Amino acid sequence: MDGGGAASVRELPQRLWPGPGDSEQPFLRSLAAAHALAKIIRPCYGPLGLQKLLVTAKGETVLTGYATAILGALELEHPAARLLRDAALSHAEHSGDGSAFAVLLAEALLAQAERLLLAGLPRAQLREAYAAATAEALALLPALAVRALGPLEDPFWALHSAMNTHTLSDAGGLARLVAQACWEARELDGTFRPERLGVCALRGGPLDRSCLLPGLAVPGRPCGQVTAVVGGARVALFACPFGLVDPNAPATATISCPVELVRFRKGTDYVTEKQVLQLAMGAVNVAVVCGPVAERTLAQADQCGILVVQVKALRDLQGLSEALGTPVMPYLLPPRPLGRCERVFPQALGEGEGAAVVFQWDGPDTPALTLVLRAASKEGLRGAEQAVYHGIDVYAQLCQDPRLLPGAGATEMALAKALADRGAALEGPRGPALLAFAQALRSLPATLAENAGLAVSAVMADLTTAHQRGHFLVGVGARGLMDVAEEEVWDCLAAKAHALRTVVDIVLQLASVDEIVLAKPGAPLPRDPGPNPRKAQERPPSAGGQPGAASSERGAGRGQLKRAQSPRK
Repeated sequence: MDGGGAASVRELPQRLWPGPGDSEQPFLRSLAAAHALAKIIRPCYGPLGLQKLLVTAKGETVLTGYATAILGALELEHPAARLLRDAALSHAEHSGDGSAFAVLLAEALLAQAERLLLAGLPRAQLREAYAAATAEALALLPALAVRALGPLEDPFWALHSAMNTHTLSDAGGLARLVAQACWEARELDGTFRPERLGVCALRGGPLDRSCLLPGLAVPGRPCGQVTAVVGGARVALFACPFGLVDPNAPATATISCPVELVRFRKGTDYVTEKQVLQLAMGAVNVAVVCGPVAERTLAQADQCGILVVQVKALRDLQGLSEALGTPVMPYLLPPRPLGRCERVFPQALGEGEGAAVVFQWDGPDTPALTLVLRAASKEGLRGAEQAVYHGIDVYAQLCQDPRLLPGAGATEMALAKALADRGAALEGPRGPALLAFAQALRSLPATLAENAGLAVSAVMADLTTAHQRGHFLVGVGARGLMDVAEEEVWDCLAAKAHALRTVVDIVLQLASVDEIVLAKPGAPLPRDPGPNPRKAQERPPSAGGQPGAASSERGAGRGQLKRAQSPRK
């Protein structure tokens, strides 16, 4: 195949469809796992995708259409599926979203790689050809960028398409609020730090009641009689219980008389008083606790004038730590340095569970702003929160690289056309590899059309014709083809380039796997024979192989995926 002429190159794509006998022994052991994982994610791809009703391992019911949340809730047994899932989640952590794109493109590239291997292409040449195709696709991306976010331009139009998901009822209003928050949180030199924007999600009320607050608001409440500090707040953060929550439990077995009980009570009172006095002597007047609060310690804090705020999540402490510049302490000791702000007070933000504690600074250069989100249901609040974080991440990327690509599958079709034209003119293994890469890219707009309820074959035929005529701004919409520029559907160039690199990297790794080796669990350690070693020797040996034994899996039927199961009743 390497030394053949143009005729042999043209014959290779016709041999990519294997016969019935060739499909019994697949070349890629990870292809079945990729198919199973993509089958779960494919219905959720795009703004018109469906949602999943998940029951996590902890028994929590989650209704979501975000591929990142779905992948995080799955319990995977196949090692290739875990590698693919980790790569998709890594890309989502970097770019804010795009895990569904990563999974679907990786599955399509592995399927095309299987056909190339069945056609006789060696694995080494497949890896080289896929790497070359990726380099050409990355080189073509800047030429497809037709819009860019200006330094003084309202970012609403760029964030709306990124946040317009099927989980939001008012994506436009929420995107406008996020655009305002990102614009006000910018530095004077135009840089943007995402940690300056906090998100406070409160259930109750409609989504249009969401607002932007100066300062940092966290869901929580004051616990004691001191409810606010209005001048010179000095804050300490604790990821531990506030005091001895249950002092009697660990010592009930050692107390044998009333005298010892009285001594124990006095000792716990002394420890409690000492802990609170250490905070007061360290100039702490606000203590934020993620954990239970003891009544006796709270009473001591009220006497010392310390405001005790209880929060539910550790991420609230992390946000406060970044904004206040103080560490999170694992025990009740005053930190160095203390977090400082002007005032700390509770604020009711509407009906329902709309209670939060606000940390505010004076002056226009406040170090933090808070997006307060309201929603009537827990699922709606979770979807709005994920969309807000995605919008913040997209704006952070646009501050680094303001170029935007056509969305709605237009970029994938433009890349597929360019790679297919290039591959049809090449000789050797790179030509069929470019054609296979282009076919994998075409599967993404086809999935958008399928999830929109359109006739996939007719839509893809019209879309291919439009791109062949040079209309590379044509994508897939709710009713068929649409002009991406008129509908203002855009993708971030930096996120798309990072996704391509991540996907091809994991595909090249999985394409080099010839078998999956599963190590058996080792034999348990021998028990202590005790006073009668003869009975211990008469015990039958435990089942299991020797430590380090391994078994090879050569078929595609073993090591399947296991979805998140509901707990047994």
